[in-house]
Amino acid sequence: MINLDASTFAQKITEKDVVVLDVRTFEEFNQSHIPDALNIDVQGDYFTADVTALDKSKSYAVYCRSGKRSVLASEVMEQMGIANVYNLIGGIMEWQESCRDTVN
Repeated sequence: MINLDASTFAQKITEKDVVVLDVRTFEEFNQSHIPDALNIDVQGDYFTADVTALDKSKSYAVYCRSGKRSVLASEVMEQMGIANVYNLIGGIMEWQESCRDTVN
């Protein structure tokens, strides 16, 4: 897992084959999220199964509310064989502060 600040994360998600992954709850995701993000709740019953189904050849840019859950999710993803995982330091709270116009 590579930790990225909001500016670097914003650049990373423009790259080909990078999937933006929001690991918050469905309710949090519906309140606001980064455009085109996939939502898989790290605390949900099916997180492991959902991660298993992800394309391991892609890179994943992972975020949550403040950065704590995304670290956990990123570690699990790496243990499951996903090599390229990027974590947003400070989560969507930091993203909203630095990239206000890019949040749905």
